[in-house]
Amino acid sequence: MLNKVLGHLGITVGRAVAVAALTVAAAIVTAPAAHADTKYEMKIATVAPDNTAWATVLKEYKKNVEKASGGRIKIRIFLGGMLTDDENNSVRMLVRGQVEAIGASTGSVATIVKELEAIEIPFLFKTSKEADFVLDKYIKDEVKDLFRANDMVFGFWSENGFRHFAASWGPVLEPADLKNQKVRSQESFPHLEMWKALGAAAQAIPTGEVKTALKTGSVDGYDQSLLYSIAGSWHQHIKHLTLSAHIYQPAVIAFNKAWFDGLPTDLQKVLIDEGEALVRKGRKAIRDMNPKLLDIIKGEGVKVHTLTDAQRADFEKATAGVRDKVAARSDGHKKLVELIEKGLADYRSKGKKKK
Repeated sequence: MLNKVLGHLGITVGRAVAVAALTVAAAIVTAPAAHADTKYEMKIATVAPDNTAWATVLKEYKKNVEKASGGRIKIRIFLGGMLTDDENNSVRMLVRGQVEAIGASTGSVATIVKELEAIEIPFLFKTSKEADFVLDKYIKDEVKDLFRANDMVFGFWSENGFRHFAASWGPVLEPADLKNQKVRSQESFPHLEMWKALGAAAQAIPTGEVKTALKTGSVDGYDQSLLYSIAGSWHQHIKHLTLSAHIYQPAVIAFNKAWFDGLPTDLQKVLIDEGEALVRKGRKAIRDMNPKLLDIIKGEGVKVHTLTDAQRADFEKATAGVRDKVAARSDGHKKLVELIEKGLADYRSKGKKKK
């Protein structure tokens, strides 16, 4: 029957098959071409101020991604809390799909990905090098899974840095110096537990409200990295800074999962690869600023103190219980704590062998 119909039209079966094959092939070829014409916008929210190492990294990331994607991804960076000055809220905005990406501290991301609290146990990391080793080689794969389970995609690491004690009432050189003192805490379980263990009267205050709280005397101290302390002008309201380096705080660039998964795979790869290429450079830029930042703080008349080994040991002893409280929060917390400790043991054993 088919032969008769085709014959009536002057078409052979072989020719019909060939035409059909060409039609399918054309569809296969033209579909990606149409897809390749699609443009995507990525809004990235962060409380990181302009004219900082963080802003420099994000701007370079924007330039590199737009170039590598051939202009198919357009990035708009909202610095300094332009979309929200509450870092925790920026994480919620990401999950809701109100922005496509964020740059935020792990402390804030932990309001959604609770297990990240394990990273910010006080006095866990001694140096930035061992922190890099653990984050890059031991926990990154686990963190990626945790992000996806919470409607986010892990992009790449950045950092806030080591946090230090800052006060207006006097130097913080022993736990007793914090007893009953009004201090600001990040809105994060390990941070609040640390202050509690040290006897401080801590208040969880969003990032954007800290400067006002210091200015009005609602709090008289805080802990923060050198860079953010200056970027937020918090240092203008203290008289003493103690280089305690008690919590190492990474930062992350993360994407909304639904948006990221809707991208062509080649663009997903661009976002991840261009980010990974900047991790080492970004960390170095932030850390290289620390001596200059200290000079700025000293120039404001702030007295800078450094803990002795014995003083540091007293703080470690006073806050040692925070580790078990964090690990007991869930099986996921326990797993991440143990992964971090395994990585630290590996790194430190290698250091001993070199000696």
